[in-house]
Amino acid sequence: MLRARRLRAVLPFLFALVALFAAPTALAQSNHMKAELLAEQPAKAGETVTLALHFTPEKGWHGYWLNPGDAGYGMDLKWTLPEGWQVGTPEYPVPQQLVIGGLMNHVYESDYAVLIPLTIPASAAVGNAAPLGLTADMLVCTDQICVPEKKELSLDLSGVSARDARFDGWRAAIPAMLDQQAKFELKADKLRIAIPLPASLALGTPHVFLDETQLIDYAAPQSFRRDGDTLVAEIARKGIAEDPATIAGILDFGDGGQGIRFAAVTGPVPTGGTPIAGGDASGQFGSLWWLIGLALLGGLILNVMPCVFPVLSLKAMSLARAGESEADARSEGLAYTAGVMAATLALGGLLLALRAAGSQVGWAFQLQEPGVVVALLVLATAITANFAGLFELPSLSFTQTGGKSSAFATGLLASFVATPCTGPFMAAAMGAALLLPWWQGLILFAALGLGLALPFLLLGWVPALRHLLPKPGKWMDTFRKIMAVPMGLTALALLWLCWRLGGDTFAIGVAAVAAIVLVGVWFTGRSQHSGHKAWVPVVASLVVATGFGFLLLPRLYSETALADTVDEVIAAKPFSEAALAEARASGKPVFVWFTADWCLTCKVNEGVAIEREATKAAFDKAGVVPMVGDWTRRDPAITRFLTANGAAGVPLYLWYSAGGEAQQLPQVLTPDTLVDLANTG
Repeated sequence: MLRARRLRAVLPFLFALVALFAAPTALAQSNHMKAELLAEQPAKAGETVTLALHFTPEKGWHGYWLNPGDAGYGMDLKWTLPEGWQVGTPEYPVPQQLVIGGLMNHVYESDYAVLIPLTIPASAAVGNAAPLGLTADMLVCTDQICVPEKKELSLDLSGVSARDARFDGWRAAIPAMLDQQAKFELKADKLRIAIPLPASLALGTPHVFLDETQLIDYAAPQSFRRDGDTLVAEIARKGIAEDPATIAGILDFGDGGQGIRFAAVTGPVPTGGTPIAGGDASGQFGSLWWLIGLALLGGLILNVMPCVFPVLSLKAMSLARAGESEADARSEGLAYTAGVMAATLALGGLLLALRAAGSQVGWAFQLQEPGVVVALLVLATAITANFAGLFELPSLSFTQTGGKSSAFATGLLASFVATPCTGPFMAAAMGAALLLPWWQGLILFAALGLGLALPFLLLGWVPALRHLLPKPGKWMDTFRKIMAVPMGLTALALLWLCWRLGGDTFAIGVAAVAAIVLVGVWFTGRSQHSGHKAWVPVVASLVVATGFGFLLLPRLYSETALADTVDEVIAAKPFSEAALAEARASGKPVFVWFTADWCLTCKVNEGVAIEREATKAAFDKAGVVPMVGDWTRRDPAITRFLTANGAAGVPLYLWYSAGGEAQQLPQVLTPDTLVDLANTG
């Protein structure tokens, strides 16, 4: 162990040594990093002027921060100054993370400037002073090769006649010094830092760059928690450097090169707090294998959740067809699974990409878009007509042509419509998927899709299960028509959601679009029954419906539609983090629930456990402050709060006892859940 630690301690120096001897002489004398020494403005005796060491790397090359990380070495500056002139500590912009071969590098891959204060004596004759001289030794690297470069620079201050406007941008890139002192404590296996930071400051994917070398494991995931106006960072130790009395560094906010510089002394660091995005999700939620198991189980249970009920009719028809032949059952089971997993991975990948681009979105984000809801309504209308026997469409026909294409289409639709809500076991996995590296997040989305498709995959490959199903027959046509009822109810629910999203006139316009499609498929069915070509009415109805939708629906949409809400039993305050903090400070119990009009699980819970006279009476008696976060439309503040609490979507229920921390309640509430909590204080 000691030998390994010594090896890791000298690794950066070995890296630099290899670079020195491995690079050819021509490369060593090359210029892959352009450098220039500049002054912000004309210098005067007795004042301090800011110098800039401006670097422009060649494409594909990078320079290093003062602490280079696991490899490389920082810049060494040697000055030649007139007598009495002094330079201060160089100030660096926020570096970037670059992992090569498992080694973390702190680098700059585009042009950057290091600012350096220069203090001139009051007795100096600036106009007659000798030029400033600077020798900068640095390492310049690509992903495959490193070259040491020596920059011999000079600056004649007497030739500076005007202010350089570029300094405004360079100074803005330098992280400001935190006005309060941070605290840190060293454990045997980790460094914990408490950084004073307002809770209102939004963070993306934060990261701590530490000035001290060899103290932390640079490549290890860093976990972050919020405890009021304190940000707590936990970083694995490298176990090489001696315990320092003070530390300093940069906190990168994780939103495009913005950050703040801090200095810390030893002191108490809070142990509680709420996990936030950008932390060590595996540490917060458990091992990746555990999360995969949760996602698989969550997808399996999703089959019986209320939010998935609209697609049960589709699945029921697939179950019935699975009993025909062993080859057909297996191929349809695989096709259905492929459809489910393709849609789940596509939605998960899009969600992760949008979040990486800075959008505050969460699970079922597509149902916050009116256009997507309208498309689902049109699709539900067409499926209802198909089930009712008004027309036949091979990709959606389950009792006649069916086959692998039908099973794949069913899987696509099942996973897409099954995403409005999160169920038991699924919440932790989906919450972690938003915090883990993208490839691990996609693994969790794939496990969710596999869990959702698992019952039908088993039916296709386990004959004993298929033998429990009734044999195909004429009853299937009758059953299909019966299943048109829940699909029709689904279409009506989507129309109601359109009303909630866009108002009365928008809902009427959407209903007109659905009616056009319904008339078109009815004419299609008549053409099919008479033996004529059916594509003419289909194309005509789609053209009319699409044109109507694109031209008129945006004009009918109302941004304030959600203000027209129905009467509610619980008079809840709208959620905001400030309102929640105020309610908790009142010393009363607080109940916060996050819901959406498109979340059927949310609506069931509200009817069963929340919007009840018994719950209201218990809340009034205990002085509970109810608060609701409506996520029907996209709300970045709610999305950030959901992510901070490890939830990828709704529902989320939080109970705060008087003066206590948050208690996360199950996603399926019983009638007495909230009454019992209120009665027990």
